[in-house]
Parts: sequence; structure tokens; C-alpha cells
Amino acid sequence: MLDSHAATIGGAGRRLATRSGGVAGNARLTGAVAVALLVLLAAEGVTIPLIGKWLGPHMFIGLLLIPPVALKLASTGYRFARYYTHDGRYVRKGPPPILLRVLAPGVVLTTIAVFGTGVALLFTGPPSSTLILAHKVSFIAWVAFMSLHVLGHLLELPRLVSADWRRDGPPEARLAGPGLRASALAGAIVLGVALGFLALAAGRPWL
Repeated sequence: MLDSHAATIGGAGRRLATRSGGVAGNARLTGAVAVALLVLLAAEGVTIPLIGKWLGPHMFIGLLLIPPVALKLASTGYRFARYYTHDGRYVRKGPPPILLRVLAPGVVLTTIAVFGTGVALLFTGPPSSTLILAHKVSFIAWVAFMSLHVLGHLLELPRLVSADWRRDGPPEARLAGPGLRASALAGAIVLGVALGFLALAAGRPWL
């Protein structure tokens, strides 16, 4: 009975991997989300020197970033879980370089800290001096970790992002799931836009 249940779960997992592109599909999704985040983070960075005048855009983009960040954490977390539970496909791909694995906890924790304190500031309202300090400190730490993280993956991003849109090679050799990956990213951005408008409504005391 248990063997039959495990076989059913395994079969479902294999069918999902076939539709989504498996290991390579996960890598492409992670790369596409990473590029979208780089663009959004650059826009958020522009607001920081003019935070007094551009606090509204800063809050809007800050909440817009949350769903794509969650999708990125989910895709990388899925690879992590599958590798350390000894899924053969992910074991064959191998782990990320050791430096990136060492940095990963810092990236995750500072990401949670910077967005968590930002959301807390939004809903507690001014003056919130302690939260402002925590947000600034976590942001500085996050930038340090993220800079190293991005540098570690920068060279592979163009290949991963363009792979779903290249038309070279026979159709049967193309990876399954480009529509699923595009839909996941588009859905995260649409949800982020909705949260951005929520930020403007909830953050009126700051504005």
C-alpha cells in the first residue's frame, strides 16, 4: 500500500517535471526572475537618494518586489530541497559553488529582514525611529550579500533568460514549460503591482 502511494507521488512528480522542464526549467525560471528583480531593484535604488520626495514610488516598488522575491526564493528553495533529499536529477546537476552556498543563509535572512521591516514601517506609520534604523541596517547588510550573490550568477543570466525565446534547434529538443515559467513571472509582477497600490493606500501617513 505504501509502495503504491509512493509510486503515485513519484509519478505525479515526474509528470510535473516533464511539463515544467525539470531541472533546466527551474534554472530558467530562477534566471528570468533574477533579471526582473535586477530591473526592479535598480528602479528602487533610484528612489533612495531622493527618498524625501520619492517616498511614494519607493513604497510602491518595495511592495511590488515582494511577490517576485518570493518566487525567486521558492525556485531556489525547491532546488535546495530536491538536492538535499537526493533527487537524482538535481544531484546530477550538482550544488551551487561553495561560496554561493555559504552566502545563501545571509541572502535569505537579510532579504526577509529588509522587506519585513519595510512592511512593518508601512503599517505602523511614523515616526517609528527604531524600525527605520532596523530597515536601514538590514538594507546595508542585504546590499552586501546580494552584490556577491549577483556577481556569482551574472555570467549565466543571459543564457538562462534567452533560452526560452531562442528558436535554434529542432522543436522536439526545446524545453517544456516556457508558458508556465512566463506565467509564473507575469503573475508575480501583477500581484506585486496590486500590492504596490495597497502600499500607497496604507502608507498615506508617511506621505
